[in-house]
Amino acid sequence: MTNDGEQRCRSRRRFLAAASTAGIAGLAGCNGLFGSGGESTTTSTGNGSGTGNATNGTAGSAGQIGSGRSPFGDRNLEGGVSMAEMPELSGELTLYSGRGEPLVGTLIEYIEELYPDFAVRTKYGSAIELVNLIQTEGQSSPADVFFSVNAGALGQLANAGRTTSLPEEILDFVPQEFRDPSGNWVGTSGRARSVPYNTNQFSESDIPTKIMEFPNTEALQGQMGWAPTYSSFQAFITAMRILEGEDATRQWLNGMQELGVQQYNDEFLVSQAVADGELAAGFANHYYTLRVQAGRANAPIALAFTENDAGSVFNVAGGAVVDTASDDTLAANFVRHLLSAEAQDYFARETYEYPTVPEIEPLGRLPAIDQLSPPEELDLTQLSELEETVSLLRDVGVL
Repeated sequence: MTNDGEQRCRSRRRFLAAASTAGIAGLAGCNGLFGSGGESTTTSTGNGSGTGNATNGTAGSAGQIGSGRSPFGDRNLEGGVSMAEMPELSGELTLYSGRGEPLVGTLIEYIEELYPDFAVRTKYGSAIELVNLIQTEGQSSPADVFFSVNAGALGQLANAGRTTSLPEEILDFVPQEFRDPSGNWVGTSGRARSVPYNTNQFSESDIPTKIMEFPNTEALQGQMGWAPTYSSFQAFITAMRILEGEDATRQWLNGMQELGVQQYNDEFLVSQAVADGELAAGFANHYYTLRVQAGRANAPIALAFTENDAGSVFNVAGGAVVDTASDDTLAANFVRHLLSAEAQDYFARETYEYPTVPEIEPLGRLPAIDQLSPPEELDLTQLSELEETVSLLRDVGVL
């Protein structure tokens, strides 16, 4: 296997060649190994590079790959706004990225490459760690833009008064439900909570459409898997606490344990186990199933979705301008570039996420965003309320 620098170089060349040849058409894939899409555990600094790795996943695992091996084929993009139509970037920008370098490093380098007078200094780390760091650094923080893996961390930074409002024309790229009501952050890509299931054991109609019904479904006895240490699972339980109350959530967690739910280190492993027949179903973000399918074309795995409850939360990664930004306009325009047609297609192809710009369609056999049924009464910024969730998970013996 090649080292990380060689992987980065080759994947970047493929990205640049595709983008320069096809404009906003389908971008060539990256054959570098993915992490799980969770938060990064390693912090590094550099001009869009470094050694940060995604939290979860095992190098070399089937499915943890870029879209160069995607079975979905190429596509042309006719919607969205190209980077070529956006304000040029010039100067230096410090990016605190809660998205791991294997997931977004190539995109950041591509944006740099477009503008000879523009440079990004990227610090990678977990989203929550970076929020805490910005607050610890105070007004001496070098951070210009915070790029988060989830809305909870964005909300936490905004609630601490450490962000500035984005221009309305940037916010308008995405629907209202994917941005902060006060304009402090905007969602750049999304992931839906889902129930991957083994198609040799179940059909979609066998999967409950309400998350609270799972503990009482006898057919799932000893057949389910989850990854309770994973941040998206904890956000899912946070949503359940908010929507159903702590007592009902405690009862659900106890019921799932009585059902014999099996524990895994991350949700990619849950999805792999479903495809292997080790599990009949599990709880995971939608993109893990797409990654399994990308590595195993005939894998017996498909997705089911619950409706209007914690099990159907649609969370977003996103960007915010930090209040210490040396140039608010440059920082905001960098966030604008994350909403470009090229970037949105990159998120669809490279991380298998949902684009948040409506004109760019997701990849694979995914329902459109407007066909999903996330809970309407949930404000995504509430997902930052993790302390009570972690305490509850520990109290019932899940952690």
